[in-house]
Amino acid sequence: MEEPVPVRVVIADDHPMFRFGLSAAISAVAQIDLLGEASSGAELVELVERTVPDVVITDLAMPGTDGTHATRQIAARHPHVAVLVLTMHEDDEALFGAMRAGARGYLLKGADRDDIIRAVLSVARGDAVYGTGVAQRIVDFFTGAHKDYTATVFPELTCREREVLELVAAGHRNHEIARRLVLSEKTVRNHVASVLFKLQVSDRAAAVARARDAGLGQPHSPSPGRAG
Repeated sequence: MEEPVPVRVVIADDHPMFRFGLSAAISAVAQIDLLGEASSGAELVELVERTVPDVVITDLAMPGTDGTHATRQIAARHPHVAVLVLTMHEDDEALFGAMRAGARGYLLKGADRDDIIRAVLSVARGDAVYGTGVAQRIVDFFTGAHKDYTATVFPELTCREREVLELVAAGHRNHEIARRLVLSEKTVRNHVASVLFKLQVSDRAAAVARARDAGLGQPHSPSPGRAG
């Protein structure tokens, strides 16, 4: 019987001791082949270009290009490469920003070695994996807590402006938004202008990027899984 092909993995974290411990843990697993390490998002993108792994394990907060932007670049250039986020950040903005960028898994640092290994093998098979507590937050987001979340992410906006921003981020034009919210197009244009001003962005595309980074404007909810 042929031996299964190991899952090819690269890791990225700007803390050398954490990176050392993580690499030691996964290198000891026969089903995983560690190809390399990076200490920043830019190094990670370059490493992925050079090695084309099956799975990337990355932190979010790193100098220069952060993990979320690196994930977006990797997902765009190598959609078959699964990104597993392993981070200390448990706030909703970080979580949904990473998901929006294309991450297939999200674990918090502190997850035990077995959970991390199972998550790596699962995302390599195409599954979505979320650690303890993370999956429930995703369910909550799509089953009732969405308005509370948007208020937390963009507290400077009024309720109506947040509604308009989310519809803009979902790809709707002003006349469609006006019809959905029973407003005039002029009122919608005024709300859009106010959103641009309050978010300190120059145009509609930049506002959409901010909203989507925060997880807004997604037409379909993901299918949450759980490590282990």
